[in-house]
Amino acid sequence: MPILQLILATVLMAGPVLAGENWPQFRGPRGDGHSDATGLPIKWSETQNVVWKTPIHDLGWSSPVIWGDQIWMTTATGTGHEMFAVGVDLASGKVIHDVKVFDTQGPEHVASTNSYASPTPVIEAGRLYVHYGMYGTACLDTGTGKVLWSRRDLKCDHHEGPGSSPMLSGNLLIVHVDGRDVQYVVAMDKSTGKTVWKTDRSINYSVYGQNERKAFCTPIVIEADGHNELISQGAKAVMGYDPNTGQELWKVRYNGWSVAPRPVFGQGLVFIITDYERPELWAIRPGGTGDVTGSHVAWKMTKGAPSRPSMLLIDDLLYMVSSDGMASCVEAKTGQVMWKMRQAGSYSASPIYADGHIYFFNHEAATTVIQPGRAYKLLAVNELDGQEELMASPAVVGKSLLVRTRAHLYRIEKRD
Repeated sequence: MPILQLILATVLMAGPVLAGENWPQFRGPRGDGHSDATGLPIKWSETQNVVWKTPIHDLGWSSPVIWGDQIWMTTATGTGHEMFAVGVDLASGKVIHDVKVFDTQGPEHVASTNSYASPTPVIEAGRLYVHYGMYGTACLDTGTGKVLWSRRDLKCDHHEGPGSSPMLSGNLLIVHVDGRDVQYVVAMDKSTGKTVWKTDRSINYSVYGQNERKAFCTPIVIEADGHNELISQGAKAVMGYDPNTGQELWKVRYNGWSVAPRPVFGQGLVFIITDYERPELWAIRPGGTGDVTGSHVAWKMTKGAPSRPSMLLIDDLLYMVSSDGMASCVEAKTGQVMWKMRQAGSYSASPIYADGHIYFFNHEAATTVIQPGRAYKLLAVNELDGQEELMASPAVVGKSLLVRTRAHLYRIEKRD
């Protein structure tokens, strides 16, 4: 009986999820766009395979995050004076929480392709961590919607609005603060919001123009040489930090800034995009000490790299789509281009890999589904309402895709 009770308790703690893992952060369980889900649809439209379609008020380009039977995302008024966290029931699509987290006086300008609610939250059992860049960071109880702690002192001059998303590493909530004025990484105790460590970027930004000092990237944590490293991109360099202490271990310099795509790791290499206006793809060997620019860059691809969407690494191949719609497949260890193929539309959302399929999502809410491989194989092109602009990276749970557009959240799943 005790063993049976233990099994039952474990099932209950996991929550009433549909078959499949949670989607707790930007780019999913491992932060790389991969999902272990199976049975996902490859064809849909406004009238086919849409389980529900729920209006989401105001504007936000944060991705949906999912834990158990709840979906959460952030949104904000177009003027940036009010910022919200919205919780939706996975089964029904009903809005179950709509929490005003912050009121903001005198918000700064944001770019036309951005919003005041673009950073994606992080979710875990019972807790949601929302981040609006310089406008505030908070922890909410996902059962009640109550704000448990908040901070509004992580100020910086984004110039174009907030972009980088927070991440969890153990008991730490880690945030990039890369503005035109200050540039640092901060780790907070996720239970209290208090600072555990704060590390300034080790770049002399005074020699660069103001705009060349900012960045919008989200970090990852990898295991390299038997220890964990926080791979953290700012303007002009990517750094490897000890995620527990914030100590800088190494850095690789580049000329770029306003970096947005999240790095990916595999095949013994970290893959990064170095710039927004002239993006290059660099493959870097992690590890080392100090400035390892001259020794740890394995290869570079100087054309066709994405400025906004993050990449997918599947086995030994990298897949990406540039902001203007050029999809590419590159051999991860060598940088050799396997194929390039023009896709319709413009792109900001990061692609997803699930159930043997790659999904590319364009601004016009059209999704191209391809089969990964060294030759391009198109499987389907799916269109939603042409007015439904799409810039948030979708999520996956169970057999469903959760697609956020400018005005709605869709749950897409095969229907009998």
